[in-house]
Amino acid sequence: MTTTPPGNTEQNADKVSAWSLIKPYWVSEERGIAWLLLIAIIAINMTVVYINVRLNTWSADFYNTLQAKRVAEFPRLLMIFAVLAFAYILLAVYGRYLRQMLGFRWRQWLTHRYLEQWLGDKAFYRIERDRLADNPDQRISDDLQSFATTTLSLSLDLLSTLVTLVTFITILWTLAGALSFSLFGTPLTIPGYMVWAAALYAVLGSLLIQRFGHPLVSINYQAQKVEANFRFGLIRIRENAEQIAFYDGIATENTNARGIFETIRQNYWQIMKYTRRMTFVLSFYGQIAIIFPIMVAAPRYFAGAFTFGVLMQISSAFGTVSDSFSWFINSYSTLVEWRATVNRLREFKRVMRSTHIKEAISPATVHGGINLHYTDTKALTTTGLKLALPNGTPLANVSDVVVKPGSRWLVQGPSGSGKSTLMRALAGLWPFGDGTIDAPVDAKLMFIPQQSYLPIGTLKAALSYPSTGEVFSDEACREALRACNLNAYGTRLEESGHWAKMMSPGEQQRLAAARVLLQKPDFMFLDEATSALDAENEMLIYTAIIDALPNAAIVSVAHRESVSGFHENRIEIERAGAESLVV
Repeated sequence: MTTTPPGNTEQNADKVSAWSLIKPYWVSEERGIAWLLLIAIIAINMTVVYINVRLNTWSADFYNTLQAKRVAEFPRLLMIFAVLAFAYILLAVYGRYLRQMLGFRWRQWLTHRYLEQWLGDKAFYRIERDRLADNPDQRISDDLQSFATTTLSLSLDLLSTLVTLVTFITILWTLAGALSFSLFGTPLTIPGYMVWAAALYAVLGSLLIQRFGHPLVSINYQAQKVEANFRFGLIRIRENAEQIAFYDGIATENTNARGIFETIRQNYWQIMKYTRRMTFVLSFYGQIAIIFPIMVAAPRYFAGAFTFGVLMQISSAFGTVSDSFSWFINSYSTLVEWRATVNRLREFKRVMRSTHIKEAISPATVHGGINLHYTDTKALTTTGLKLALPNGTPLANVSDVVVKPGSRWLVQGPSGSGKSTLMRALAGLWPFGDGTIDAPVDAKLMFIPQQSYLPIGTLKAALSYPSTGEVFSDEACREALRACNLNAYGTRLEESGHWAKMMSPGEQQRLAAARVLLQKPDFMFLDEATSALDAENEMLIYTAIIDALPNAAIVSVAHRESVSGFHENRIEIERAGAESLVV
């Protein structure tokens, strides 16, 4: 029976907020140590704010002492400064250390969860097959790291800024007092006028920054994408170096790489243009901030309302309040990058959730029009199976088949008729089409493509894949290699290397056959799995598999007539529009 997901689930998959990315870690199994570290960091930040308050008071005493030339008080003030400065340095060092620790733990937790979702239920395959998101590797490696550290930094800095703002507003309000003046003959008094001046100054600066810097959000998003595309293209050249060299495709690859880099150049030019505008605004804002508090406080100072030391204290407090009000300005570039990162992760999260919603609902798996059921039957059967392209165009019709244990089927048909697509459908990787596939729930199915994946590492790990190297004994591995005419590799099980580059295509296909002998599947599906072998080695492989696994069902895709001798049944695949035959 096919299970249908709830109607509103698909809509919910599209609703991924920034908070939904942040919250899970803080309520997870790691929440204890996470909150403990966070509280420790906040406590350190609050202590730093207290030290800044003490330094602000110290500055008034220090400048008054200098103005009055009170030599006796000078050493004591220097000693107080030394103690406060040492405490500030110590707290700053350990505050940063704990923040890095918490940031990495958060990133580690996120990475594990995203890997589970990306790799789980073959979501990574569907994302690539349907081109749902670009560069998942960058989103997991770079974006998660940036998200964790930047979110933590922005949040803690904002909290510290708010506490600093409240504290220094009180100081500035008290020290600066009220400004009294006459406007058109009407006496006016502005209490805490320095606070209002700092707030107005910061608000005007924030509006200017938002006005000139807002386009950087989308530009930074695009920058991350094009940089990842360029890096991926270079990796492709490295991975396919021999093929490119054989084709002498250096000029073409150079042109392609330059073309991709041109998108980086164009995007970076946009970043430069808007950054230039922002730099003008920030530089102007910063330079005016140096003299602005003195200008605002000067009338009352010249009127004798406070001493020079208090003027310096007011200037310092004004600078702190102005900086606090200017948190948005000072953090704008970081906020822009954070927003771009969040948008990429929101998109990636939505894509992964949508693929999980559509797929793998036990005991039946919903694949669009093709339903894959895992049942208690012993045979693998297809009913009304029709294959289509992702855009809905019919590809092939497959007559009903019953693949029993021990039976052997040869899939044949013209190139492009859908033979490999049939294999994908049987593996649950192709949802496009219609019909039903019933697979034994307790049987072990193994699919062997034309070019098998060989992980980088020891030969034993490559041979044992997808199991780990510890599952099989060295002797069992050597026996499997000998049966597949790979005797020379029997002594190299612990040798590490990039085996996809070190072994010839024929050797790789024989290694894949040796995997079959180790894994002992109940049903195996070979998609041109011996196409790189000569007739003698091809016969050797099929004979070894059949002798070792006489009760295993075999479904092979092959063009050579020599393979037909190992199969008693045939599935003829023809393009949609012509009836497919089962012999």
